[in-house]
Amino acid sequence: MTQTEPELVAFPQDRTCPYHPPTGYPNAGRGRQPVSRVRLFDGRTVWLVTGHAEARALLVDPRLSSDRENPDFPLFARRLAATTQRRVELLGLDDPEHNVQRRMLIPSFTVRKATALRPGIREIVDRLLDAMAEQGPPAELVNAFALPVPSMVICALLGVPYADHEFFEAQSRKLLRGPAGSDVEAARDALSEYFHVLIERKRREPGEGLLDELIAKQLETGAVNLDELVRLAQILLVAGHETTANMISLGTLTLLQHPDQLALMRAGGPEGMTSVVEELLRFLSIADGLSRVAVEDIEVGGVTFRAGDGVLLSTAVINRDEAAFASPDELDLGRGARHHVAFGFGIHQCLGQNLARAELEIALPALFSRLPGLRLAVPVDEIPCKPGDTVQGLVELPVTW
Repeated sequence: MTQTEPELVAFPQDRTCPYHPPTGYPNAGRGRQPVSRVRLFDGRTVWLVTGHAEARALLVDPRLSSDRENPDFPLFARRLAATTQRRVELLGLDDPEHNVQRRMLIPSFTVRKATALRPGIREIVDRLLDAMAEQGPPAELVNAFALPVPSMVICALLGVPYADHEFFEAQSRKLLRGPAGSDVEAARDALSEYFHVLIERKRREPGEGLLDELIAKQLETGAVNLDELVRLAQILLVAGHETTANMISLGTLTLLQHPDQLALMRAGGPEGMTSVVEELLRFLSIADGLSRVAVEDIEVGGVTFRAGDGVLLSTAVINRDEAAFASPDELDLGRGARHHVAFGFGIHQCLGQNLARAELEIALPALFSRLPGLRLAVPVDEIPCKPGDTVQGLVELPVTW
């Protein structure tokens, strides 16, 4: 399936509304097939999965591989071609290697660990809101609040100096958005050099973060080598702040655009935030376009994936499947839809999901409580959104109160 098929829709596409999937995707409407074919930037044809039941079955099927070193692995952005056939720790590994790394990290990302981190998260949130209130309106919420919250939290968890945040946030933007392949490679190299230096410093002067634990228990014992640990650290740092930052800012915009649901959140109190966050995760589905490659033939949704076929799973459309969610295009904070796939599913389900939930459950109600008059400072159609080939979210969010 390498021939160009012009009649097929392109993947990915930009969202026309920041909190709805692109309307041009197959099965973005109702009553269509759960699996179809789409065309990538280079003309390659791959399978796109948009059915909820089919996605959950496939995401636990070992015949679908996450191996980025596989030459048939699908890349849905031109800039990513520069990174093909390079080893990606954790996210780009299959079992048993993936299981070894995941087991190494799981103790630091359990519900219990996230619960223990909540007082520190609250302190960070309150401090940032104090600074916003003191400065007064207007403000740009991404850089004033949405990005610093998870950035500070992941730095504290890993033992990475927050003083370096401007550097690694800039490199993260290049890594995820390019725009060119050379930008991606340069960012990867810069982060690699940064962590090589930081790890060597921590070997001489140990601290108390997760990175220090991995150095003592994994690196020094020979369980991992230095390059492997550097790559793991990059993934944890980038994924640990970029995704949650997008959820905070886009979640804020979504609530402001749905005042009836915002009122429900305010009335529900802390005990209702679990349901609020699950529905926002489902509704927004910011990590769209999970990539896999078939390593054996697989029959699903009335079609057959052949070995070597590229497979993409659109979480944004999967989480709007009316077979799994009633009135899926409506934001319903009372839904409590824990069976969404916003964090993926199966062995690669997001390792940091418990931490992300804790941050969202604390940050969003605190923001609206501290700034009860919060509203957009510009028309919604003037708010710049991120393109469809990266984690979905807002470039900036001008607000006032």
